[in-house]
Amino acid sequence: MDRHEKRRLRDSIGEHLDVSSTRLTDDEATFLGNFIDAYDKTYRGHTETRTRSGAGWSSDGKYTYRETFTDTFTDDVGIRQDYEYQDDDGERRTSTNVITDARGVLNWFRDRT
Repeated sequence: MDRHEKRRLRDSIGEHLDVSSTRLTDDEATFLGNFIDAYDKTYRGHTETRTRSGAGWSSDGKYTYRETFTDTFTDDVGIRQDYEYQDDDGERRTSTNVITDARGVLNWFRDRT
């Protein structure tokens, strides 16, 4: 890919994702371009939920917990990550993160392959 073609692709990606301070290889830029082109048909609104359970020890003894990870492709190009933790002692935590930067999207896909 020549310099001008990569610049046009990067500008196109930048209309949807934050590319500031992000270096992209040719393959990464092509992947993100294809991701954005297919976003409406393939990704928008799709949700993936994973649950993990386990046990641990504390000063009060053994406890069990459940973690839920939910990833949702938002209306605008991006990925919303919701996390929930709950244990049998009644503790509950939640957090939300929205990925709207190019490197974050690439890392999300890399972690799932």
